[in-house]
Amino acid sequence: MSDTKPPLRVLVVGESWIKHTVHLKGFDQFHTTEYEEGAGVFLGALADSGFAVTYIRAHEISSRFPKSKDSIEKFDVVVLSDVGSNSFLLCEETFLRSERTPNRLRVLAEYVERGGGLVMVGGYMSFTGIDGRARFGMSPLATVLPVNMLDHDDRIETPEGVVPSVKVSNHPVLGGTPTEWPHLLGYNRVIAKPDSIVVVQCNGDPLLAVGSAGAGRVVAFTSDLAPHWAPPEFLAWPHYRQLWASIITWAGKKL
Repeated sequence: MSDTKPPLRVLVVGESWIKHTVHLKGFDQFHTTEYEEGAGVFLGALADSGFAVTYIRAHEISSRFPKSKDSIEKFDVVVLSDVGSNSFLLCEETFLRSERTPNRLRVLAEYVERGGGLVMVGGYMSFTGIDGRARFGMSPLATVLPVNMLDHDDRIETPEGVVPSVKVSNHPVLGGTPTEWPHLLGYNRVIAKPDSIVVVQCNGDPLLAVGSAGAGRVVAFTSDLAPHWAPPEFLAWPHYRQLWASIITWAGKKL
């Protein structure tokens, strides 16, 4: 009989976008549309770490994100990255047809309280977000995340670069990664809840905060997992894969 443990089942949501560009050339103009994804290195790192990964792109949330207890229980950890609360709250049934539909963020919050893992990664559409548009502080996730969110644009732009400072080097969420990290180019400012642990800081603000909600574990990583806040030096860091594998494993209660 094999005693091989099944891999953690990880649902990654977000990190995709569509650009609609207007080109002005003298009197004339034309438009181009491009679809892009930013999670390639991250998804590769998770796959290389042996996780069973499902990826839902931002525009697929309405049709694919779990909206029931049974469907979300298929996953051990949910990762949200750079996609705002409206994408979960204003799905097609409600926004286009004025139909009642389950609140997907409430489904997610209740999943965490029952024992699921949640990781929110920073970005322009994470936490409160650019111009306050991400709005997670006004959603059911506000009660389960390990941080409190600002009521206004929470971006801290550091074009000169900011080097993270590890405060709890022996915390298992770090997986033994070194205390010397590459620089980052920005993050979302949040306030740690009293019962959370701030493992890593940037300029005195939480960068990596962990905690629990009910029976589940929650992680806030307030910078990005991809450009532009996470520059090439961070993605090429030899410990990038190890760090994210440890974060996911800790959230899934395997560390």
